[in-house]
Amino acid sequence: MHTLLTFLLSAFSALVVGFIWYNPKVFGTIWMKEAGLSEEKVKGGNMFAILGMAFVYSFLISVVLQFLVIHQTGAESATVGIKGVDPSVFENYMKAYGGTYRTFKHGALHGFIAGLFLALPFIGTSALFEKRSWKYVLIAGGYWIVACTIMGGIICQMK
Repeated sequence: MHTLLTFLLSAFSALVVGFIWYNPKVFGTIWMKEAGLSEEKVKGGNMFAILGMAFVYSFLISVVLQFLVIHQTGAESATVGIKGVDPSVFENYMKAYGGTYRTFKHGALHGFIAGLFLALPFIGTSALFEKRSWKYVLIAGGYWIVACTIMGGIICQMK
């Protein structure tokens, strides 16, 4: 349903948000303090490997987000390739409703919901066991809410 370019662009957008979000002039300094990190420790890592894996993870998130932000993927999975289902059912559905709710705004809404109700609780639960502060949860979870919002918008708008 989507091209590789859609997922690559969406994944890249998460890195751009991260560059801004975790900048020391935005939330970076507070995040480092709450995560128990120093500038030296952050800069001491292999940034190529870290950013590469962050991109891979964001790419995987993009692939899953399409099922949450595009209603038509549900129709496709319910009809295409299932024994006994006439392929014209999906074709007719797409002719009638293929462009319905395929906007950046609609995808951003569903991406926001995914960030708020999936990513934030994942971060929050881990933070509880890691004895992290609520500031840490709000910064890390807030990042994923914003990132998923933008990713969802990109995925939903691109056809």
